[in-house]
Amino acid sequence: MAKFFPNLVLLFLVLSIPTKGYAQNWDVAVLKSINPTHPTSQFWRATSASTYYFSAGVGFGTLIYGIEGDNVQARQHAFELFLNYGISTLASEALKISINRTRPADRYPGEIFVSSPIHGKSFPSGHETLAFSTATSLALEYPKWYVIIPAYLWAGSVGYSRLYLGKHYPSDVLGGAVIGIGSGYVSHWLTRRIFKPYELKPKDHE
Repeated sequence: MAKFFPNLVLLFLVLSIPTKGYAQNWDVAVLKSINPTHPTSQFWRATSASTYYFSAGVGFGTLIYGIEGDNVQARQHAFELFLNYGISTLASEALKISINRTRPADRYPGEIFVSSPIHGKSFPSGHETLAFSTATSLALEYPKWYVIIPAYLWAGSVGYSRLYLGKHYPSDVLGGAVIGIGSGYVSHWLTRRIFKPYELKPKDHE
């Protein structure tokens, strides 16, 4: 944790400076290379929409399993997930308000194309923040390759979908990923401090 956070903060500060020159040099160029004139792919629309459904399903599914199965570990994992969602959402919304970055399609009309009209604040991507916070919690709670790889592949695909649909700049997506990963580690650390180490019951091994 001590080595992780300085690097995370440095990366976050770099991504939190969406100046005109910075955006024009690479942000818009990368976005244009991904965003088509008609972003109508149902696959990428569904991928983008999966953010909230999947994250909610993981959180509530873990909670229900913990309650119904009287599984202490699962209940603590559910607490960690919801704590993570709260931290990442508050951080994301606070930055959206303070930075107040214009959406790419509003700033570059006729150059960036959206699947449906969207306005408001652009940095960071709320979808990507939630996706990476979910993936990070899963990776920390269930440190197996068959959990970690699919979780992060899904989170990365959510970020790509936001670019394809013209909703965010690449730096918005990267900023959301940093916040999501950071909130995942913070909530994991806090959960371990709030709860005493649980004693596994026989049914917890089933």
